[in-house]
Amino acid sequence: MWQAYHSISSIDEALALLDEHGRAARIVAGGTDLIIEMERGQHPQLQIIVDMTRVPGLDDITLENGSITLGPLVTHNHVVGSQLIRDQATPLAQASWEVGAPQIRNRATIAGNLITASPANDTITPLIALGAELTLASKRGQRRLRLEDFYSGFRQTILQPDELLRAIHIPALSEGERGIFLKLGLRRAQAISVVDAAVVIKRHVDGIVWDARIALGSVAPTVVRVPPAEDFLRGNKLAPKVIAEAARIAGNYPAPIDDVRGSAEYRSEMIKVLVAKALRRLAADELDSGLPAHPPMLWGANGGRVGCGLPEPIVHRPDSPIESRVNGIDVRIASGQHKSLLHWLRDDVKLPGTKEGCAEGECGACTVFLDDVAVMACMVHAPRAHGADVLTIEGLQNGDALHPIQQAFIDAAAVQCGYCTPGLLMAGAKLLDEFPQPNTEQINYGISGNLCRCTGYYKILEAFHQASARKLQAEQG
Repeated sequence: MWQAYHSISSIDEALALLDEHGRAARIVAGGTDLIIEMERGQHPQLQIIVDMTRVPGLDDITLENGSITLGPLVTHNHVVGSQLIRDQATPLAQASWEVGAPQIRNRATIAGNLITASPANDTITPLIALGAELTLASKRGQRRLRLEDFYSGFRQTILQPDELLRAIHIPALSEGERGIFLKLGLRRAQAISVVDAAVVIKRHVDGIVWDARIALGSVAPTVVRVPPAEDFLRGNKLAPKVIAEAARIAGNYPAPIDDVRGSAEYRSEMIKVLVAKALRRLAADELDSGLPAHPPMLWGANGGRVGCGLPEPIVHRPDSPIESRVNGIDVRIASGQHKSLLHWLRDDVKLPGTKEGCAEGECGACTVFLDDVAVMACMVHAPRAHGADVLTIEGLQNGDALHPIQQAFIDAAAVQCGYCTPGLLMAGAKLLDEFPQPNTEQINYGISGNLCRCTGYYKILEAFHQASARKLQAEQG
């Protein structure tokens, strides 16, 4: 387990710690993968955690000279909510929308997704197809390289122990250039890719393909390009026969992996299906990205952005108390530093309302608000609560009055075993903050990270509609 947990206030502090401790140190941006890996004992050498989640200015998305730059704290929800990305790096927005659920997208960063280096990580595929580059920084200086050159093998990168990912650079889609990301998963939300594909095409006004880039994820040890299919498309129009042949070439190019999500043979066929579908949609100039215009984010009034940051760095040792404001009450807890926020709240703060269902961000039963942002408490380190505001199900009601979503769950009989209920209520309360009168689609998106194992969700949906009506009635007096 770690020996020191550093909540830093600047990039320079992070670089100094990496320079000093090397492989014994690890950066936390979202930490959604790292905390699970640590729980499984996958990082026995890890002694220093460097938490950069409260450094201002690192969650910016900017455009300059035709290049979009993402800071290292840009989350998947930041990307989904960025009109710039939707318009000029569309495949990345589409892929980010496919990642996890709102609570995960509020913590998980694009940079972290790239560094974890799984070939099934959705955002790697579109970024490679878009021609993204990375800036890596250390005390020795900076270097810039293509994202394609960042990966050396399965879950392996060339990132040095003293380096961090400082920025992601994406060439904005130019005139005549279009892109799309498609994914095959085993369910509608919270699904790991069986196969995913990103295709970027640039055409002349006469329809002739001038450039083509095809990237495939979850089919090989790393995300791969398909040069033979790209070469075949150049100089041709996207006619049905050309599309069919390009898809056939793509399906036959890699030697797909074979695992529990799909056989190699199945993956080869699905590559053909996804590439053909992508090319048909690009040929038809379909402008609909498939993204909801106003997606539920569950990210609070500040849009999930870092506020003023920390005035100075904080170092937590295994015996350092965690001082936090939980449900409006200041607490100082001398234990639980090595735990997740979930277990710290349950075991040390003695608030058992937040439940553990999966301990890996799959079920949503542990949803809480961290600095007004809905997160999965099982995927947050307990020291992150130091100096933060935390709201749990125990603090949701206003005095003696239940929150409208709580009362609606009672009135609509939306509770069966009740285990998932705290998480659903927390997600529901944040959804109603964003959309006082949500439609059914918005409700479905808002609770996509919350699993109920008892019901068909019909009573839960009914409760949401009742809560929105109750809230409107209360606001109108």
